[in-house]
Formats: sequence, structure tokens, C-alpha cells
Amino acid sequence: MRRITLTCGIAGLIVLRLCADAIVPIPPNLKAEGIPPIPAPLMEKLNRYSEARTAFLLDWHPVRREILISTRFGEAPQIHRVAMPGGARTQLTFFPDRVGGGLFDPRDGEAILFSKDVGGAEFFQLFRQDLRTGDILLLTDGKSRNTGVVWSPSGRRIVYSSTRRNGKDTDLYVADPSDPASTRLLLQVEGGGWSAVDWSPDETRITVLEFRSVNDTSLHLVDVATGKRELLTPAGEKAAYTGGYFGKDGKGIYLTTDRDAEFHRLAYMDLATRKIEILRSDRNWDVDDIAVSRDGRRLAYTVNEEGISKLYVMDTATRKDLRLPPLPVGVISSLRWHNNSRELGFTLSSARSPADVYSLDVETGKFERWTFSETGGLNPETFSEPELVRWKSFDGRMISGFLYLPPKKFSGPRPVIIKIHGGPEAQYRPGFLGPDNYFLNELGVAILQPNVRGSSGYGKTFLQLDNGMKREDAVKDIGALLDWIATRPDLDKDRIMVTGGSYGGYMTLAVMTHYNDRVRCGLGVVGISNFVTFLERTEAYRRDLRRAEYGDERDPKMREFLLKISPLNNAHKITKPMFLVQGKNDPRVPAAESEQMVAAIRKNRVPVWYLLAEDEGHGFVKKKNRDIQLAATVLFVEQHLLK
Repeated sequence: MRRITLTCGIAGLIVLRLCADAIVPIPPNLKAEGIPPIPAPLMEKLNRYSEARTAFLLDWHPVRREILISTRFGEAPQIHRVAMPGGARTQLTFFPDRVGGGLFDPRDGEAILFSKDVGGAEFFQLFRQDLRTGDILLLTDGKSRNTGVVWSPSGRRIVYSSTRRNGKDTDLYVADPSDPASTRLLLQVEGGGWSAVDWSPDETRITVLEFRSVNDTSLHLVDVATGKRELLTPAGEKAAYTGGYFGKDGKGIYLTTDRDAEFHRLAYMDLATRKIEILRSDRNWDVDDIAVSRDGRRLAYTVNEEGISKLYVMDTATRKDLRLPPLPVGVISSLRWHNNSRELGFTLSSARSPADVYSLDVETGKFERWTFSETGGLNPETFSEPELVRWKSFDGRMISGFLYLPPKKFSGPRPVIIKIHGGPEAQYRPGFLGPDNYFLNELGVAILQPNVRGSSGYGKTFLQLDNGMKREDAVKDIGALLDWIATRPDLDKDRIMVTGGSYGGYMTLAVMTHYNDRVRCGLGVVGISNFVTFLERTEAYRRDLRRAEYGDERDPKMREFLLKISPLNNAHKITKPMFLVQGKNDPRVPAAESEQMVAAIRKNRVPVWYLLAEDEGHGFVKKKNRDIQLAATVLFVEQHLLK
């Protein structure tokens, strides 16, 4: 029973005090099984960590020096406007669900476009909001999935991808955003990986990216008037391309590619000859973001050097990089040029700084911080900074990751949480840990974030080492990590928990079936439990894209292999406590994947906790749900890892 007492505080103020035995009620949108009552004092203590915020750059105003950002003050991230560096965040959208995108009308900035789904189902709809009146106009059909909006330079039209025709293929549509009735089909395609990249300066052509897998993409050029499509990259070639941004004269495009190389390199394609010129051949790391200034004179790009972002700006006439002032070490994303072509905006995060928005004047070198996100009243300078660690796997290949150690006040070998990223074509980078800092600072638990084979950022060979029949080689990388942990005197090899979300959720379940005797417990979030049922049930627009990574379950030999390695069919090996978390509306990994795994593990008569959110999708977004998930996770760690 929750009880509240009133006591007289300092200077006679009335203070609410929660009794030690008060508990937090589970809201009706959450289904909690096996989870013990959550003490109210714990939730109060966690509040300092869960209130940490972030801010991400969305767009520059086309005329004024102000920006759009995504940040959260209520339940879910919304769009805000910031009128100056350090200025107030003025909220523009107010919805119970997360709002994505956020682009100013390029003509005068008096309207914005944004996207929004319902309950995490990811069937995004596009909206136009008039900032003068507040009126919101639905631009799409209200049912399909609509993504990848790109404004034309004049602001008269947009292009975007939509599954409205058949629910599977991401066709391209063009529309006047002030008139939804003007929407017309520009390009009919096959596959769920098509998206527009950029309009030509004269608005007669659009570059389009076709994604088949992380290792296999193509660039196309589409005539806006006729819909005629030309393949820009060699037919039948298996290489990866990103970008496709026009130069000022419209005669060529800037891109990145791993063609004839291990890493994505910055390049320029002459559209008349289709010749690709590699602009930076001396950097053996991926170029992972590019942005061309409005006047075409400058190109900004970032290089991912073993997880750390390095920012460069190239003069497009001389092809030489400008001299830039030193920037804080961290992870940089969302490069955006102001229309003045001098100021570059971006988002930057690090272990001791939440994601925040910054700008750099490349002519004067002036570096300014636009947002100052809160850390719940905690001093971020006390947060742990990561150590880059490496270990040798079963085949002699070196695997790396980031190790966060708790403060020195915790003595002796520390328990370890191994947190495996999703994707699998993703990479843990040393950004802000947010609420995870609680495990370090308050519980003395070390956090180790591995980048097993199949992770991006280490070259295309490494990226493909877990494909198809090689899937469990990535699991063996965690087995080698367990061996490495045993060599570290500051880590406790007998107290290890494995966790992860999405593909990391699969890896968590797989590690529990392979190394059950070497870990204390596992926590899987929206994880794949059976590759066959997953591939048959994941949404149609992404099914073939996932088959390219995991294998095609329709092939008898591959189906047999996928069933053999699926955690569901090896659940009898799990004898340690498990906690599974799932969103009911998940379009990627359907809720059935977690439901069937929970049922299977319970047959082993071991503790199984299960948390299902009725109003979430692929992971929890809403703060009230995330708070319950965090508190339950802390209880799970305290009961099953620390004891």
C-alpha cells in the first residue's frame, strides 16, 4: 500500500515524504509479469538519472539565425525552436507520441514539415504545420509508412517514400505540401529500401538511393517530369554508396562509397561520364556523414575513427580541407549548413555531455553551443569516460569495445554488464550513457559495450563476417570476451549480465544458450527468438532487407540452419534468471518473438520477468514507460547480478 505523510520541513514548509514501504503502481498500459513491486524511494532516486535530456539538430531557419531541434520536456521528444545560442526552447508540437523530422519551409520558414506515428508502430504520416496559425495539415493517407522527405530548393515541392500502393514497396511521390491533393506517384519500384537523396539545383532531377543491404546499394537519377530512371552506379556491382548530393552547377554529385576499398571514402561523380573520383583516399576509416553548402563552395564531412568523430570541411574548388579550430572529442551527427554557407550546425555528444546542438562559423572559427541539456542535477564531469579495449576472438581476429568503470570508491573486482548493440549493422560509439550512469555511480557495476563482428565502422569485410551461416561467430566473440574479462583483476568474471536490444536482444538470448554457465543473468529487449518466425512476421516493407542479412528462410537449407541456431529452439539450456522487454506495436520484431521465448524459458522453472508496453513499438520511447523499465532493470540487477 502506498502511504504519504505530511511533515514540517525547514522554515515551516510542508514537505511530502514517501514512506519506505510505498510502491509505485504499474500503469494499465504496461503488463508486468514476475517483476516485484517497485519501491517509491528507488524511483525517486532514479529520477535524477532519468531526467537527463538531449537535443538533436533538425534544421536551420532559411532566413533567420535560428534552428529546429528535437528534445523532450514531457513524455516524448517533440519539435522545438531555438532563436539564438543558449536561447529558450520553444515547443512547437504537442503529441503523446514522438515527433520526428522537422524541416522549415525553405521559402520563409513560416511552416514546418514533420512526421509522426502512433504507439511506436512506425507507420509514419507526414504533416505540415503553419507556424502563424498553428494549423496542422495531414499530407499522407493516414495508413501507409511515409519517410525520407526532401524539400526542393524553391520550397514548392517535396519528394518522399511511401508504401501506400501495396504496403511493401517504397515508391517515390512528389507533392506540393500546401495541397495534399497534388500528390502524384513519381517512381514505382520493387523493394523496401528506396529513398530520395537530393534535388538538382534546377529541380528537374532527383538522386535516389536503392538499399538492398548494408553492403549492396545503388544510386539512380530520376527525371521529375517523366519519372524516367537512370542507373548511375554499375549494374551487378556489389558495393555500398551513400549520399548523392548535387554540386552547385548540377553537373555532378558528392557521395561516399566502399567501391574497391574497405571503408567508405568521399567521392565525386561526374553525371555526364559516370566517372567516380575518390577525393580522400588516405583515410582508412568510414566517412559517415556529408553535407554540401547552399552555394556549393564547401562540403562538410565526418570521419568515424574507431568510434570518435573527426569533422572536416573541404573547399570544393581546390579540394583542400579548411583549417578548423579544435572541437570537443565525441560523436558528431546531423550536419546542416545554414543558407549563409558559412555556419555549420551539428549535434555532438560524449561520455560527459548529453547530445547537444552546436554551430561552427568556418570563416571565423567561432564555435557556439546552442543547447545546454540538463543531466538531472548531476555533475557530468563525474561520469565515467570509456576505455577502448580489445580482445582476441576464437579465430584470432581482434574485437574491440568500450569499457566504462565505476568510481574508485567501489573496491574489488566489479560486476559487469555486457551491453550488445542492435543492427547488427551498427556500432557502439562513446556517447552519453544517460540513465545507465546509475549502474556505474550508484551500484558500482562496470559496463562493457562490444562491437562484435558484423558491426559497422571497421570495414566491409568485418561487416560481413556474421552474414548467413556465419551468424553464431558473433556469439563466439562474446565467448572470447568472457575469457578476456577473466584476465582483468578489476572485473568480476563470476558476476556478469548480458543485455541488448533488437539484434542485441537476439545476441543476449543466444549468449544465454551458449554460455549459460558463465553468466549470472540476461536482459533482452525486443529481441529475435526465432529467425524463421521473425522473418515471416516482420513488416513486409523490411522483410527482404532482413533476409539479405540473416538469410532467406524460404530456402530449405537456410531454414534448417536458422531454426537450429534460434534461441527459442535452445531455450532448454537457459537456467539463469531472464528479463524480457517488448513493445506490443513493434513492426520490426513482433511481440510474439518475446512472448514465445518467455513461455519457453518458464518451462525451465527459472525466474523470468516480462514487461510489455501496449503503447510502444521497437523499444520504449515514452518517459513514463522508460522510467518503469529502468526501475525494474535496477531491481533485476540488484537481485540477480549483485547478490
